[in-house]
Amino acid sequence: MAREPKIDQHKRLGEIIEVLRRNEITREMTPEKLCAVMEELGPTFIKLGQILSMRSDFLPAAYCEALTRLRTQVEPMPYEQVEAILEGAYGHPLQDIFASFDQSALGSASIAQVHSAELVSGEKVVVKVQRQGIHETMNRDIVLLKKAAEVVKYTPHKSLVDFNRVLDEMWIVAQQEMNFLTEAQNLEKFAQMNKEVAYISVPKLFPNYCTSTTLVMERIFGVPIDDHEALLKAGYDLNEIGSKLADNYVKQITEDGFFHADPHPGNIRIQDGKIVYLDMGMMGTLSEKDRKTISQAVEGVARNNPEACMDAVLQLGVVHGEIDRRRLYRDCETMLDRYGSMDLGSMDLSIVMKDIMEIMKAHQIGMPGGLSMLVRGLASIEGVVVNIAPSINVTQVATARISRAFLRDFDWKSALSRDAHAVYESAYKALDIPALISDALKTALRGEGVLGVEHQFGDQAAELVRENVKKICAAIISAALILSACLGTDTALETVVPSIWIRIILSFFALLLTLWILLPAKRK
Repeated sequence: MAREPKIDQHKRLGEIIEVLRRNEITREMTPEKLCAVMEELGPTFIKLGQILSMRSDFLPAAYCEALTRLRTQVEPMPYEQVEAILEGAYGHPLQDIFASFDQSALGSASIAQVHSAELVSGEKVVVKVQRQGIHETMNRDIVLLKKAAEVVKYTPHKSLVDFNRVLDEMWIVAQQEMNFLTEAQNLEKFAQMNKEVAYISVPKLFPNYCTSTTLVMERIFGVPIDDHEALLKAGYDLNEIGSKLADNYVKQITEDGFFHADPHPGNIRIQDGKIVYLDMGMMGTLSEKDRKTISQAVEGVARNNPEACMDAVLQLGVVHGEIDRRRLYRDCETMLDRYGSMDLGSMDLSIVMKDIMEIMKAHQIGMPGGLSMLVRGLASIEGVVVNIAPSINVTQVATARISRAFLRDFDWKSALSRDAHAVYESAYKALDIPALISDALKTALRGEGVLGVEHQFGDQAAELVRENVKKICAAIISAALILSACLGTDTALETVVPSIWIRIILSFFALLLTLWILLPAKRK
């Protein structure tokens, strides 16, 4: 929960009210108008809009789509301010740490800006510097928004949840992104999880120069992934890049449960034959249960299985109240019907996940926090893959990796043990069948058995029934003979005839009975 800071609240509130009044939001709040308001209110609201664009469980799709187009570049801080922030963080003059420092920012966003530099040790680096006072400014704005939400009670769509809860969740995400030590940990964790993947890389971190407000990393000079001409000129195969990018991203989701939440083209470069991910400030996480359930949902869609999709929806979310399972099944069936005429290569995985989220919303099923980030991430990565290699489909890649993971992780020993146990149980129960039939016949002979079926049939049908009953009895006897031959005997007969001959004789009669059973029934 954001605490209320004592800094220019009344002045800022007046600014917000003036912007809202000028845009006449009480009359209508269209997606385009929402973006305009966010941009006019400054860097804090731009960041809130970017975070909110990932929460399709809170906002309708049109609003989320519009918010993704919010401009990311904002007015950079003056160099003097950047220098003061760095020297305050390090406790040393800038020249003691950097041999050179570019005063012009490479990029400037709502929370931080980036400069190129060279350490005194000679490494080329980028320095990410947090905007001065951004934490307090964002805190103040969220407090004011929470107050405004209580007064205005306005939501742009009837299906939205409590806006105060949205603000609380956004504040948690924003706090994580504003702590650069968290981003440093994300980078190291991502590198560790992908250390066995030869074609994936991240910038080298310089932890001695990283604080909660500054981040120093290796500068990546690679080719942007959307610069096709430069990639081809450098000798890269675009289809290979697209295939590896898609496969690795699916791995991040289904196996690692730790994935880049904003993989747009500006955050992916190709250098030294490797795909390099940049900007680990926002990462998505999924529990093992969520990963397995998402895999199950993908398989259900791939196999056009509404029951599997329904089970995945119920397992993935938190159920509030009673669920109409028939309606849920129909909704899953309707969703799959839309893909019925499409082959797997034509499906868009991000749209499939959005459809699943819509079903969850319609049935008031709570969604895990990482699911919205997942949908946004999938949409971004699919756009990148389609742009670089149109023939590659992320849904196909996901299904193939899920299948490989199933075969790799499948416990054949346990499965065979379970199956053997099931066969044993069935065989053990089968031994009771002759006794049960005997009891049933005794009951019938006593005149106490009643068969709850009334049917009239002719002599031919009666003869067919008698023939089949005989064969059933013969099958039971044959099974008993085979069991006796396999298990051996313990009788005085063995003193006259060797045990092996007894088994051969039993097997011979069992064979004769089996052949008789296989003969076609007589027809008159």
